[in-house]
Amino acid sequence: IKHFLLIIMKFSRVVFCDFDGTITTQDTFITMIEKFAPEVSAQLLPMIFIRQITLKEGVQQTLGSISTNYYSQIIEHTGHQPIRAGLKEFLDFLNYIKIPCVVISGGLTDVVKALLERQQLINKIAGIYAGEVDRTGQYLRVYSSIESDTELVAKVKAMGKYPATEKIAIGDSVTDINMALAADLVFARDRLMRYLDDEKKSYVQWQDFFDVRDHLASRWQIYFYN
Repeated sequence: IKHFLLIIMKFSRVVFCDFDGTITTQDTFITMIEKFAPEVSAQLLPMIFIRQITLKEGVQQTLGSISTNYYSQIIEHTGHQPIRAGLKEFLDFLNYIKIPCVVISGGLTDVVKALLERQQLINKIAGIYAGEVDRTGQYLRVYSSIESDTELVAKVKAMGKYPATEKIAIGDSVTDINMALAADLVFARDRLMRYLDDEKKSYVQWQDFFDVRDHLASRWQIYFYN
């Protein structure tokens, strides 16, 4: 019976998790562009947060102002950022009950992979969707396979690749709004809570991944050893 239930759950639930400021304790994308493109980020970040310009425009313009010579430094800088408490335990919990966790980042794939590999967690992730970088020119050019008119990484498009009866989103900021609106259950913190309040979308407030794990275990009536 237990085995049968796990198979059903595998196809009925998927967790979609943001990276910058969610998996990491700080928004690594913001700290990165503030470090490597301070003038452009100072001008554009406020416009992004109040949604005066699209995410796609903001990401392309900020990263497009950074020389390709800095790319290895960017990966080194962001790959050593601290992660939020409970991530390993949360991923172990999801793997135990056969529910995939998909990371969808408005940042860069190389950054996501570098940090997850350093933390030895990448094998616990079912998929990664984020921006890619073309370094053939003088400046970075970013793109993705799931762009939309307004988002460089259209998170709802990534969610559409994983049919499920219950989609769970975990996020913290402006890049997670559409993902949250498309989800059945949302875990929100920081700026995302204010955006969702404006959108009249319900959510569960969280501080670390222990909170998320314990809430889902209770919701799904799953018992495990801490």
